[in-house]
Amino acid sequence: MPGLPRHSVSVTGVVFRDDGRVLAIQRDDDGRWVPPGGVLELGETPPEGVTREVLEETGIKVRADQLTGVYKNMKLGVVTLAFRCSVIGGHSQRTDEAKQVAWLTVDEATRAMPEARAVRVTDALSSDGPFVRSHDGTHLLLQLSLRLQGRTFGAPGLTART
Repeated sequence: MPGLPRHSVSVTGVVFRDDGRVLAIQRDDDGRWVPPGGVLELGETPPEGVTREVLEETGIKVRADQLTGVYKNMKLGVVTLAFRCSVIGGHSQRTDEAKQVAWLTVDEATRAMPEARAVRVTDALSSDGPFVRSHDGTHLLLQLSLRLQGRTFGAPGLTART
């Protein structure tokens, strides 16, 4: 139907090393620290998209192990599928999209990342997912996330704005 708003579908890779550190990039466009990811292309599956995006942004080859969350940016209409991923090769390197690539502790990641991105890391550590959450690009929209999820927000150290 013409005139209806459209959504974009993106993927995020929450990549953990054996020592528990999580892969993060500092975005070149806005300087924010986030897990790697980007727009899903029409001809690829979500697991294919997340492996491509992580490799393009970081130089790390991964395997998508499990869907851990679905996140909607209510301002932009972007729906993101987040996957917990395992490293299968490659070496971290700066790219056109990433000023820096780093392996952070979970605590460092949740402090450095905007709330709407940090929760993807903590959700990937939980066995209660996949989670469904809504945000405004930076902060979780708690009431929407609670209504959709049917349970309380469980990311330690983060506070959601209502």
